[in-house]
Amino acid sequence: MVVTLIAVAVSFTVSASAGLGGSLVLVPILALVLGTKEGVALAALLLAANNVVKVFAYRETLPLRKALVVIVLIAAGAALGGLLLVSAPERVVTVAVIVSFVIALLAERLDLARLRRIGGPVLAVGSGATSGFSGTSGPLKGMAIRQLELDRAHFVGAASLTSLAGDATKATVFTEAGLLSGDSFLVALAAVPLMLVATITGKRINRSIGERGYTSLFWGIMAGYTVRLVLTL
Repeated sequence: MVVTLIAVAVSFTVSASAGLGGSLVLVPILALVLGTKEGVALAALLLAANNVVKVFAYRETLPLRKALVVIVLIAAGAALGGLLLVSAPERVVTVAVIVSFVIALLAERLDLARLRRIGGPVLAVGSGATSGFSGTSGPLKGMAIRQLELDRAHFVGAASLTSLAGDATKATVFTEAGLLSGDSFLVALAAVPLMLVATITGKRINRSIGERGYTSLFWGIMAGYTVRLVLTL
């Protein structure tokens, strides 16, 4: 329980600082403690609850209109991915995620604006789907939101909205499938104080690091996602 709560605190702080990345810490720990399915399901519930706090914290910088398409596509993908949790060919999907990340990275670095605009919706659906059956969207969600070309505060706002939609969708699917019980909701309730403290801390970090620092944080998280994916092959 101590290890789990530490993972929760770190996960929520990273998530509030960058807008995403919480599942990078939380999902592996919960999967190790509870087993893969239960760990993924509980992580979805905890991250969904945490994203409610994040949305409130960043309520002044929520680009709802600009991010609406991405939000809807991620939620749709998450519903599909949640349903495929048991039977999805994870190795094939992992390779596809890594390839998509490399393409998206090249599109940004080489300033291929047209490819980035086309790729955004595809990345959004892929993000939700992979998140549904692996517990984490990997780099796809970050790259999908990156195509919206937002400053760091609005990026975190958009990431919080999309994460809330995706995680809430997954939690609903997992609850109906019996992967989440009353004990799971009690754990989420007990974690509320950590959500509040971590969100305040993460928001302060976000405001203090500047655009250049935030860019480094973002790509650091993307690299962490990719390393984790490679290690699962």
